[in-house]
Amino acid sequence: MSHALTLHAAFSIFPLILLLSLSLVAVLVFIYLAKKKPPRCRLPPAPPRLPVIGNLHQLGALPHRSLHRLSLSYGPLMLLKLGHIPTLVVSSPDHARDVLKTHDISFCSRPRLTAGHKLSYGGLDIAFAPFSDHWIRMRKLSSVEFFSAKRVQLLLPTREEEVRTLVQNISRTASANVAVNLSEMFLCLLSNVTSRALFGKRSAPVGECVRSEFDGMISRSIELMGGFVAGDFFPCMQYLLNVVTGVKWKLERNFKEIDEFLERDLEEKEERIGGDEEDGSDMASILVKLHKDESSGLTRDEIKAMLMVLFIAGADTSSAVLVWTMTELMRNPSVLAKARDEVRSIAKEKDYVEESDLHHLVYLNMVLKEALRLHTPGPLLLPREAREDCQIGGYEIPAGTRVYINAWAIGRDTNTWDCPEDFRPQRFEKSSIDYKGQHFEFIPFGGGRRICPGIAMAVATIELTLANLLLKFDWSLPDGMSKENIDMSESFGIVVHKKVPLVLVAKPVN
Repeated sequence: MSHALTLHAAFSIFPLILLLSLSLVAVLVFIYLAKKKPPRCRLPPAPPRLPVIGNLHQLGALPHRSLHRLSLSYGPLMLLKLGHIPTLVVSSPDHARDVLKTHDISFCSRPRLTAGHKLSYGGLDIAFAPFSDHWIRMRKLSSVEFFSAKRVQLLLPTREEEVRTLVQNISRTASANVAVNLSEMFLCLLSNVTSRALFGKRSAPVGECVRSEFDGMISRSIELMGGFVAGDFFPCMQYLLNVVTGVKWKLERNFKEIDEFLERDLEEKEERIGGDEEDGSDMASILVKLHKDESSGLTRDEIKAMLMVLFIAGADTSSAVLVWTMTELMRNPSVLAKARDEVRSIAKEKDYVEESDLHHLVYLNMVLKEALRLHTPGPLLLPREAREDCQIGGYEIPAGTRVYINAWAIGRDTNTWDCPEDFRPQRFEKSSIDYKGQHFEFIPFGGGRRICPGIAMAVATIELTLANLLLKFDWSLPDGMSKENIDMSESFGIVVHKKVPLVLVAKPVN
């Protein structure tokens, strides 16, 4: 009897012993695995975020300035959460070099953004397309057919003729004792230069510097591309948010009107190719001829995507640079006088400055560099996307991270620039730093595979325009305005413009 009770007691506590043993084993396994578990990724520092929206509320109306202020607290490499999108913000030359050069292949793709994707015909251009064999093919095509040194030289007469037209229009306005709206004039100038290069015709009537219907379409496109699109930060709800906010319908209308315009132009090109009136030197004609050659593989949508982005890049960016440069000259009379004297000493008895004179204008080139440093036209550059996991500055950057390079902040880096907020062209006097993408403390046109391919054409047009405005006119502020109260407010977008138009008084010089 006692033996039976002993067996019963043993079997009664067996489950308890088994449970305790298994629990002990589980604890030991957990401790072992915890020791073997790889360390958590070391991510870049980040400011506190809110639920759902993350750090979106910290962007403000001028994100390049807001992000610069945040970088002063959290460092030149920050990982924000904008909505549901992990976003790396780069604000120093060294880290810019890491992204644009050392790990360029890892960061050379583009995120799919609503407006850019739609207006580039599904990412078929060279600006918004993700990195792929298609992008490589289109970039090579644009480099050979549009941005080559030969093409830039071929368009020289166009640039010089349009600058003369601008001067004539300013002279007419000045003779009527009316102040000149240079913001409007510069946009018209660049629209006509770009339109002639792309389509072989001016966007405005001959001899006039006024805005056209197509200019209005492009302005609406730029506004949509540079505006806040909620769906770009919440991919899982992108379609719904774009519908609710009305972005989808605005894009559809804008895309339709531009597509119809481009279709009409391409149809005219197709009818005229081979005729006596068609010289075939404009970009649209070249692309149509390539399209007719089936071996090229060039589609009609690719042609329209290329023309669309080249017009935006050619007109909007350069006009903004011209406005900011003239604004800084008016705020710095001694710089204006020195640049003017240089131009007039080089031009001597010439009626106009020609492009062949530009390499003599050393100080004017320094003025342009300083304007590009202080007023980088695309302050955050176009966003990139990490194609793979990568390490920057000792931090892990996961694949799919969106990357913004704050070129505006880099141009104000106190470790590189002395008194960075001051307009001092002389800082470039004995400096080899230029804007061609190899000096990462100064990247107004970007760098790496995604650098702006039209630098040579843009700089030539800007310098030619500035030189002739300084040669032909003495400039002053309207009555009642002083250099101290010039409004420097910015209007944010893909390109940052002067919010209040630049209006000056021009006095023709004999």
